[in-house]
Amino acid sequence: MTKTLDRVVGIMERAHGRDISVYDEVFLQKTLEKRLVATGIGNPSAYGEYLLVNGSEAEALSCSLSISYSEFFRNQLTCALLEQLILPGILATKEKKGRGEIRVWSAGCASGQEAYSVAILLDELVADRGKHAVTFRIFATDRSEHELESARQGVYDFAAVRNVRHKHLQKYFTARGDAFQVVDRLKKQVDFSVHDMLDERLSCPSESIYGDFDLVFCGNLLFYYRPEVRHFILNKICHCLTPGGYLVTGEAEKEIVTRHECFRGIVPPSAIFQKNVPRGTT
Repeated sequence: MTKTLDRVVGIMERAHGRDISVYDEVFLQKTLEKRLVATGIGNPSAYGEYLLVNGSEAEALSCSLSISYSEFFRNQLTCALLEQLILPGILATKEKKGRGEIRVWSAGCASGQEAYSVAILLDELVADRGKHAVTFRIFATDRSEHELESARQGVYDFAAVRNVRHKHLQKYFTARGDAFQVVDRLKKQVDFSVHDMLDERLSCPSESIYGDFDLVFCGNLLFYYRPEVRHFILNKICHCLTPGGYLVTGEAEKEIVTRHECFRGIVPPSAIFQKNVPRGTT
């Protein structure tokens, strides 16, 4: 890190009890430059003095580093592969083994669009199976209680649902003036809770009890962190996945996951990976 970044990191930890050293250096630098503009302080040294005594600026800097974003059916290729290949394959395996629940984790879920998107796909997939159908449960987590509360409400404006198919909009949403609200039946399939991916004490969300996820979403999160932190997060996800389970990341993170020994890409253009199964394991 540069001396300026080192100083800012030290001030945040010593004066405000916030560890921002986990973030990627380039991301930290760009965020710091934005805060210099926002505060009107052009001198990095002067900004350090300002940050030292200003708790509200420490909060603003922390918030700038917490990227929260989600979108319905964000990537067409990913969604098509999930709908036509990955989810049907998971369902077939569950039915064959007689195991009755598909378990999904949406990590860093922000305001919930990703979690509800996969809930829609799974609900349609199991709808015709009758009373003996495999069930599904989605655990969606984020560090921000504010974001989670928004997700639990499940209310989105017209721009937010632009990628939702018309039939899905009619079936899974209720019009509320200029907004659309996720129907209660779908909400019940998603458990929103606070979880910090950097928490060394927990490998998976407490609400999930034991992890054993068939599918984990962790998109557009890894590249904000330093390499060793990325590795830590991927190790955590690997531990939580069932053998042969799947990880979905953002397009910009494909190379990061490819270099990790736990995962292999299944369709090269996509950002979908499968957990490697040790030889001799069925």
